[in-house]
Amino acid sequence: MANQAISTANLSRIEKSLSSIDQKIDVALSTTQSIANANLLNIENSISNINHNIEVVYNEVEQANTRIDATQDSIRQLAQEFREYVRQDQLQKNVQLAETRLVKVRQEIEKKYGHYDEVRRRALGILQAVDISLVRKETIESASEEQLIAAPSYWLAPCLIALSAWINDNKALAEKSVLEALRRDDEKASLFFALVARRGGRYLSGKLWLERYLSQQDPNELKREIVVLIDAFSNGVFGVDARAKCGTIIQKWIEELSQKAGFVEEQRDQWITALRAKQQGLHSNEYQHLAQYSPTWSALKASMEGAKLHNIIFDYFNAIFSKEVNPSVSLVSAVDALLEGLVSEYDEEEQPLKKEERLSELIVNQDGDKNKAQHLFDQEKLFNERVNFTQLLTNFAMYPEKSNASIATQKLAIALSKEWINHAHQDLTAENRSQVPLDVAIQIDKWTGTTRDGSNEEELEQQLKSHIDSEKDHALRNIKLGFGPWFLLSAGIGLAIFAISMPFLFIFAALFILVFFANIHDLNKQKNAIHALYSSMFDNHKTILLAVLSDVVDYRREYSKEDANSEYVEHLLENVSPEHYIYSTYDLNRKVL
Repeated sequence: MANQAISTANLSRIEKSLSSIDQKIDVALSTTQSIANANLLNIENSISNINHNIEVVYNEVEQANTRIDATQDSIRQLAQEFREYVRQDQLQKNVQLAETRLVKVRQEIEKKYGHYDEVRRRALGILQAVDISLVRKETIESASEEQLIAAPSYWLAPCLIALSAWINDNKALAEKSVLEALRRDDEKASLFFALVARRGGRYLSGKLWLERYLSQQDPNELKREIVVLIDAFSNGVFGVDARAKCGTIIQKWIEELSQKAGFVEEQRDQWITALRAKQQGLHSNEYQHLAQYSPTWSALKASMEGAKLHNIIFDYFNAIFSKEVNPSVSLVSAVDALLEGLVSEYDEEEQPLKKEERLSELIVNQDGDKNKAQHLFDQEKLFNERVNFTQLLTNFAMYPEKSNASIATQKLAIALSKEWINHAHQDLTAENRSQVPLDVAIQIDKWTGTTRDGSNEEELEQQLKSHIDSEKDHALRNIKLGFGPWFLLSAGIGLAIFAISMPFLFIFAALFILVFFANIHDLNKQKNAIHALYSSMFDNHKTILLAVLSDVVDYRREYSKEDANSEYVEHLLENVSPEHYIYSTYDLNRKVL
């Protein structure tokens, strides 16, 4: 209606100016602006209405999406609650089954090996009684004989007879009992007498029994107690003579292991794993631009972490050899605990049932979670498993907190393993050097470049500028007038021709031509905006490029510095001698406790 009113008014004004063509043109030109403004306002209102309708539809779609998301969350929560219910039910059943199995296993242990426990309790009692001298010799003798009768095949019973005979100065009975104990279990009886002799201050006898025990060991399958024994004799707990003698046995173990096919490769891989475990990751704020804009970053990062490992290894070994050895009284307690453990812990024949009992206990303690229980059981099993001697040395040197190795034992382990450590370290160094990327790729948005040491800054900057210019030209080529403006221009020209006979068409001709020039104006504005956008983009990308190149320079400089530290590790280990930590005689740092 408004358009119709405006058109009627304009036509009325045009009819009034027909008397003069000049006046008509002037009037027509003056009214063209009014019509244009009115129509443009009408178009703007229509577009505004369309936008409003689009916003309404968009809001409704958003609300629908929100409702769908809420529904999906509810379904997920319900499924999670159902799974949790099933899991809890399964855990409860696991606990019930484990408790039932635990009762049965303990009944079976009591039935088969209950008398062993009695012998162990008596053995501990006799040892403590001897320490405090509050029990009569006759009582000890009587108790020992009773245990021999109660456990006719158990190795510990004749050991108690021998201990009782030794207390009563009955040499004949002691020797007879010792022979019987050795017949039943030579290895455990030897260790028992070695520990008892050390406890009684008989270092010479202790050395002989310890030597006998160690000579029976297979260096491919060493038991857990070897850890305490090696730690003890390397600290002089069994005396200086025992340390030298046991050191000779250790050398024989190494020589025996060295004869195995693939031994060198096995040691190299074993120490590579141990050394690599010390590797630390780079901090997140190091080389931030390289990390963000270089596709080569993962390889660069791994190489730098490998190079930094040299200094970590050097500091680790240097700290060990710089520490003074102060034998701890707790080590003596550990040896005594080994004796108590030897006479109190179960034998290998009891092990299957004991393992089953322990796993059932863990399942109950972990509220039916079998995975957690099995994980804990496996961890405990690690400490009970037999390992070869070289693996034991690696554990002493690199994992002292798990192997409970003292500083003296760590020094001994590293000294004995220094050749293997050097080989592994050299292999790690060569591997890391071979994997250092020669060229560093850079990618900033769609632009890519390559640098080696950051020295080709001008070349890369020029490449970046060419890339930005190319992108800008492409964007400018896409900014052009469409069919509509050109149609309006053609229509305006055509109407102007016909307006000679029908002057009112000048109004429309002028309108079309004005719209065409308005599009030309918008086109130029868009082109100016593109010029400004890509100019800003180049400045920003150039700044990033310079930061990345700076990181590359810093990276190459730091890598060279860290890589050079590999020589310090080799020099440190070259000065370490196994003989210095095995055969040395009396000195303040390694004196007998």
